[in-house]
Amino acid sequence: MKVFVLGVGATGSLLVKLLARQGHHVSCGDRDPVRARDFLGAKSAIIVQQVNARNLRGIVKAAAGCQLLINACPAVFNNIVMRAALKLRAHYLDTASHLRTAPFRAEQFRFDQQFQKNSRWALIHAGAAPGLTNLFAAQAAAQLDRVDKAEVRIYEETASDAPVSQWSAESSFDEAVSRPRVYRDGRFRFGSRFGERELFCFPAPIGRVGVVLAAQDEVVTIPRTISMNRMDAKIGGMDIDRLRRWYRQGKLRQSRGLSPVRFPPTPTPVAMTTLVQQGILHNERFALAVLVYGDKRGRSCLIRWDALFPSMFELRRRRIPSSPIAWGTAHLTALFVKYMPHERPGVYVPEMLPDPARRDIVRAARRSGIRITRRVRYISSELPSR
Repeated sequence: MKVFVLGVGATGSLLVKLLARQGHHVSCGDRDPVRARDFLGAKSAIIVQQVNARNLRGIVKAAAGCQLLINACPAVFNNIVMRAALKLRAHYLDTASHLRTAPFRAEQFRFDQQFQKNSRWALIHAGAAPGLTNLFAAQAAAQLDRVDKAEVRIYEETASDAPVSQWSAESSFDEAVSRPRVYRDGRFRFGSRFGERELFCFPAPIGRVGVVLAAQDEVVTIPRTISMNRMDAKIGGMDIDRLRRWYRQGKLRQSRGLSPVRFPPTPTPVAMTTLVQQGILHNERFALAVLVYGDKRGRSCLIRWDALFPSMFELRRRRIPSSPIAWGTAHLTALFVKYMPHERPGVYVPEMLPDPARRDIVRAARRSGIRITRRVRYISSELPSR
């Protein structure tokens, strides 16, 4: 398949390589081809075109002839890139929503009928979180007779002496200044920023960590696909603790704009190596968990899925100069491309995929080096918070 990847940063550059290994004919574009080349590596034969994601005509011209347009840019460009895919009569894929115009509904769904008319599919939220988290929720729900609530818990840690972005600085800032969404008593609403702190136990070597409410896209799509009463998403780790501190100090406001000191550009592989050698960047970790509570055969039941991604140093031992988040997102996106059923026109989120596709993606994610576990526990009394 001819694939065009728009956005060649930490995630997009690795995705380009993974898709090429799958046998796809891959081309790409970025607003800064020189920096994109730094991510791809000097030995890469893939040509990077200069493309501005704000320019619809420029995208259509650069991606002419592609069968799949992958949007690896910040979510603020979703509408423009989706319109480009429609003009190209190409399939479309992205990894997140912007949720500004309609805060409780992914903006990509407004193009559903147009993709159906073109007989093309658009798969959104096709990454790690959202993405793999959605698959876990769907797999758990399929095993229950009734779902009461779902919880997404994420761990992000950048152990460094100065702020270092694991992924797009623009996306990190957008998520940091957004109000978290929650689903309570069958209704969507806003939660308190960095609120409702609790302790959560992630798999070893992470352990028990404080987590707080965060703006995650899963919360606005999963309850629309899976009937339930409650859902929320919380994040823990050094990164969210730093953001919480800045917020309390009044330094984290959308009106103040993105600070390059607090949200620096994602380091290229060479820059990451330099940060490690200088003793500034010590390690990075990424993990996620999805807990789904409900009933099975008349008994209260909890199904928990966990995913532990290779740490930065584990990746470096494999000669992969990438952050765990960028590596995990790129691998999951490549798997979504591989297993997405092509006969399903319209806009889809991962939890809407058929069971065989969901199973195939989870199995392939395990084989890629992500440590995935599933546990089922029957609860004799009232459903606890943990």
